[in-house]
Amino acid sequence: MLERTEIVMPDGVRLHAEVSGPDDAPVTVVLLHGWCLDRRTWRRQVEALAGLGRRAPRVITYDIRGHGRSSPTRRSSATLDQLGDDLAEVLRRLAPTGPVVLGGHSMGGMTIMEFAHRHPGEFAARVAGLLFVSTTAEGHTHTRYGLPESLAGVLRVGETLGAGVLARSGAWRPHRAVLPALAPALRWLLFGDRCADEALGLTLRSVGRAPLRSIGGFRASIGAQQRLDTLASIGDVPAAVLVGDRDRLTPTACAESIAAALPHAALTVCPGAGHMLPLERPDEVSAALVEIVRRANRATRKAGRRTSYRKAA
Repeated sequence: MLERTEIVMPDGVRLHAEVSGPDDAPVTVVLLHGWCLDRRTWRRQVEALAGLGRRAPRVITYDIRGHGRSSPTRRSSATLDQLGDDLAEVLRRLAPTGPVVLGGHSMGGMTIMEFAHRHPGEFAARVAGLLFVSTTAEGHTHTRYGLPESLAGVLRVGETLGAGVLARSGAWRPHRAVLPALAPALRWLLFGDRCADEALGLTLRSVGRAPLRSIGGFRASIGAQQRLDTLASIGDVPAAVLVGDRDRLTPTACAESIAAALPHAALTVCPGAGHMLPLERPDEVSAALVEIVRRANRATRKAGRRTSYRKAA
């Protein structure tokens, strides 16, 4: 059964969240979407987790501030720092106890890293598994947009300047009439060799919901983040890292550095895929997530047996 709820952050921003799965599940999964997208990015993975039957986890998806059905954010709060704090608050409100598996696509993965950096005690006490999909721990260090370095540098400067203009444009959203004109550019930038009409349509609708302030405002924080040291300090948390070899925003070098920093990470490179792996390669992403959840379930059962043994002794 799906439950829709709103969480009011300390600064008054309302986050739209959806919760499904058994209330008494031993593990909770929280899935975080990417920049200019929304919680619907994960719908195929939510369906896959529901298919686990008695072992199904509780699943939380939410629209980050300034995206989807959540309320707009101030320009000063359009930062990864704030998103890391928001994730901590979501966990406190919707999953206050028990182990959690965190999955992040693109900026969602960077949000998880920021949560680990800013709330290391809570992260260490709660997180039982990680899924990083098409993301980076090194800002725009490796971003080339699939272009030669000289052209990529020019495009990055133009993108950064344009983002600054959009960030000052308030809560206006791209007009629906403009979205079809954006389709070819987004198809090229975000997808690989194959792109289903449904996947592109969902992406366009998600972008159409994002205020211009969000489209531009988060750009500076995303480009500057450096969190490899944070990942290296996490320890033995089971993790999966996925990337498409046609990803123009977070290319394979980004995933390789994340996997190298995490001592127990499995790296998967999806041939012919671009940046939108949850939509482009839903089966591969779902399989990786399900395996992480199964490992978290096993660890939880073992911990429970140890606790029972100590009490009996």
